[in-house]
Amino acid sequence: MTAQPDRKLSENLSNTTVPRRSFLAMTAGAVGLAASSAWGRDYGPHAQPVRYPDPDIVTLDPQFKKYALGNTPIQRIYHSDQMMWAEGPAWNGVGRYLLWSDIPNNIQLRWLEEDGHVSVFRNPAGNSNGNTFDFQGRQISFEHGNRRVVRYENDGSITVLADKHDGKSLNAPNDGAVHPNGDIWFTDPGYGSLMNYEGVKAPNDSKQPYQKEAIYRIDGKTLKVEKVADEIFKPNGLCFSPDYKKLYVADTGASHYDDAPKNIKVWDIVDDKRLVNGREFASMKLKMQDESGAIVEKAGFADGIRCDVDGNVWASAGWVGDGYDGVHVFEPKEGKRIGQIKLPEICSNVCFGGTKRNRLFMTASTSVYAVYVETKGAHIT
Repeated sequence: MTAQPDRKLSENLSNTTVPRRSFLAMTAGAVGLAASSAWGRDYGPHAQPVRYPDPDIVTLDPQFKKYALGNTPIQRIYHSDQMMWAEGPAWNGVGRYLLWSDIPNNIQLRWLEEDGHVSVFRNPAGNSNGNTFDFQGRQISFEHGNRRVVRYENDGSITVLADKHDGKSLNAPNDGAVHPNGDIWFTDPGYGSLMNYEGVKAPNDSKQPYQKEAIYRIDGKTLKVEKVADEIFKPNGLCFSPDYKKLYVADTGASHYDDAPKNIKVWDIVDDKRLVNGREFASMKLKMQDESGAIVEKAGFADGIRCDVDGNVWASAGWVGDGYDGVHVFEPKEGKRIGQIKLPEICSNVCFGGTKRNRLFMTASTSVYAVYVETKGAHIT
């Protein structure tokens, strides 16, 4: 079914009337312990205002206090009951708009900063997942359905940047980032070829539909595709450190491999081209309170990730539930979780944007959320 994103936001939210659950009275100073709950929060047009500070912006470590604004709310800037799985947010600084994908509906949507208007930006969209912009302002998309990476040129034409490696089809490119030298780094975990819902199912039942899952680099001058790492189960979201000396990649391989860790990995980048010293950066395990009040350790998936100017990694998180799903923030030295932004939906991806690049946009299932933070995105999107 085709999404209908041009409904008024108030109409889209009119059925969201579940009352907000009371805030759990727990000590936020307990390092690494989840506190408040976003479950049941009313983001509808008749919702009661949020008392500052927003209880779903959670400080787990004093390091996060400088980033968490005390007088700003988490806002749901868009919701549609026709949107199936929002993914791949990217900020266009010239156009002052947020772009994202609705993978199952095979479209891309656009939110305008000036008035919040949302419309279909591209239809069809190759079941695109991740999106980004290069330093010339051209949009780059990672398509599940067509198993390729494409660039939309200034004249509207499409350039296929990658669709094969070593003579074999890519699985289903997922997410990517652009280096200042023009190279494009991307992941290929293959989810779009494992199901028809998000792409085109491969004519086999392999977890590796066309080849081993891997991380790739496209040379910006020659468009040669080079595999830079495959010692990871299913590489998903990725981002550079602020100085482009490290590459962070979320591993969601536990979706298909029993021995896969639920973590974010990091590599050192050598000569802007090679990855070395791959290691775990952060675990997605979190101690939190269950429904009985007991403290338990749970782990979900990190998906899309972005760095701020201080090197902190802001990771979408989900597939655990109440008190976990949303965004987890990790400091750069030890990969320690210092903060959370809790959402009532599974968060798929994030990006920094807005006029000052100090607004975090979060695609989450059937909605898009935003919150101002006291930092800026390290990169252009």
